[in-house]
This record gives sequence, structure tokens and C-alpha cells, in this order.
Amino acid sequence: MDWIKGEKKFILQTYTRQPVVIEKGEGCYVYDTEGRKYLDLVAGIATVSIGHSNRYLVERVREQLEKLIHISNLYYTIPQIELAEKLSQITGMDKFFFCNSGTEAVEAALKFARKATGKKKFVSFTGDFHGRTMGALSVTYKEKFRKPFMPLVEPVEFAEFNNIDDIDKKVDEETAAVIIEFIQGEAGVYPADAEFIKSILELREKYGFLLIADEVQTGFGRTGKWFAKDHYSVKPDIMTMAKAMGSGIPIGCCAVNEEVSEKIEAGDHGSTFGGNPVACTAALATIDVIERENLVENSARVGEYFTKRLREYFENVIGVGLMIGFDVSDAVEFVKKCLENGLLVNNTSDKRIRLVPPLIITEKEVDEAIEIMTK
Repeated sequence: MDWIKGEKKFILQTYTRQPVVIEKGEGCYVYDTEGRKYLDLVAGIATVSIGHSNRYLVERVREQLEKLIHISNLYYTIPQIELAEKLSQITGMDKFFFCNSGTEAVEAALKFARKATGKKKFVSFTGDFHGRTMGALSVTYKEKFRKPFMPLVEPVEFAEFNNIDDIDKKVDEETAAVIIEFIQGEAGVYPADAEFIKSILELREKYGFLLIADEVQTGFGRTGKWFAKDHYSVKPDIMTMAKAMGSGIPIGCCAVNEEVSEKIEAGDHGSTFGGNPVACTAALATIDVIERENLVENSARVGEYFTKRLREYFENVIGVGLMIGFDVSDAVEFVKKCLENGLLVNNTSDKRIRLVPPLIITEKEVDEAIEIMTK
């Protein structure tokens, strides 16, 4: 079968795909249907954190599949409770709502913020990306994503990222929450300034809004710490997680502090598959591997090495752990040429490349990637 023709015939054309059919993966590499090997620096867009087809993860998931695949949230399940307890340890948050993706986690965060504060307004930032469902889309900056689907959730205002004066103008007594990526991913890897975050915290004290930290892309060791918030020593009121949480198995989570949790009641939100025992087991196995193999530390160390190597050849290189962006003259062509030479990379604009490889990547594999990129 011609798989690419089949995709065009039967699947809605909502994605711009690279002309390759990926069939299997192992570690930092994937293989197409022709048997060609590719070093993967996309990792499912910061998702396959412990590498493709990690044997420990596969075995843990297999055991759970044989035991219980799914049961409604009308009942208790052990993996869900175990995962919530583990997340409380590594996030510092208090209570958790499980869902299936990052955008779902943001939807929950927006609802919880309105319920907890009784206010309606949200403030987001230029460059922020929070998802494509109606609520998450409302706080996503790019107009090309939002415009076809208006009217969206209102009121929403966008302040300029890293501009203290502008955020001061946009928040007020009617603000339910400020939602932020501490390190912007879809924009091309741009961190928030420490003074900027400090000013937001001061405004939170003044106006009483909640701070929502979107850690969907930055969580679980991606930035060289467990979460991007840890670079700023911040405990948000609400925090969203997904992507690397299950290392490829769909799972998302919205975490809240005790004050917010006290305002949430039965029926305020729900999910048929959220907290699924297989997904929760995958997340527990992922966290186990990250801890056992010191992958947070590896992210910091190899990420620093990768950033240093890239700066020898490219412009505007910004790296925080294994979340790295840099500029090229033609990003679309760059992605195409890398693919032809056995390397998967991703562009976030016409000029910007983003690298988010598995956290298990080594310096040897970094050197392999550099050799291909500099051809």
C-alpha cells in the first residue's frame, strides 16, 4: 500500500507531514518502512522522554494491560492514586486532575481558575502556545490559530512577553489568572526573565489572580530541572503537564494548590479516560526511569554540550537543558535536508529550529547530529 496516498485519502489534512512513514523506534532512533535510520531530535515534540520503546516502560504497560485496561472514574484505581502521590513529591503541588493531553489540562486549568476566583478574565503572553481546543486556543497568541474559530473564550488579553510595564497594564482586579510558559516552546525556545517573573508574583499579591504555569512542553526533566518553574523557585497556583509525562502514552494532568482545590466540587470537571490505569502506569514507569537513570541531570549536562556545539555554527542559539532553539536562513529547507540525511528536526517558523530530543541522548549522538546539520 502507498501509505502517504492512503493518508491523504482517508485522514483530515490538519497536519503538514514530512514525506516519511515511521514504522518503529529504539532509543534515540526511529526507522521508516524502507528500513532507513534517523536520529530523532523531535521525540514526538518533547514527548518520548526516555527514548523510543523503552523496555521497562513496555513491560510495565504490558503487565497493566493484562490486569486492567480501563474502568470509569466512578471507581478507585491504584495506579492513579500512586501517580498523584508521586507527582506531589516532584512538583510540590497538592491535588491533581488527570486527562489525556496538554490542551485538556489547560482547559481544566482555565475552568478551575474561574471557579476558584469567581472572575472571568485571563492574561496570556505574546508567543505563548497553550493548545488548540476552544479555551486553550483563546489564550494562545498566534492570530492565525485563533481567527478562524472566533468568538472564543473572553475576556482575554495578551501582554508582551518579558515586558514588565505591559503586564502591569494588562492585569487588574477582574483577572482570574495569568497563564504563562516559563520557557516558550512553540515560539522557538525563549525563557522568561527572572525579574519579569518576580513582577508577575508581585502583581499576583496586589490583585489576587492565580498563576497558571503551562509545563506541558517543559516538564519532566526537559529543561535540566524537573520543571521550568524550578529555575525560578516558583510554586504556581495551577500547573499543567502532559507530553513527556507518559513518554508517548497519552496522558495529561492539571495540578492545583490546596486553596484552589478547596473550591472545586464534584461535577465541576470530568474525563472518561482521564487517569486511565494504563496511562498512569506509563507515567509512573517514565518517572522511575528518569530518576533511576538521572535523566534530569543528563538533560542539563548534554543540553549544555549541545548548545555549546551549536553556537560554533548557528545564530541566536538558546538552550535550557535539552530544549534548544536556533536560527537558520531557511528553516523549512533545513528540516528537509536533515531528513534526507537521517536526522529529524522541527521548525517553529521560517527561520527558527527547535530541538527537543529524548533525555537519554549522549554527547556522541549530539556530535552525530552536528555533523549532519553542518553539511
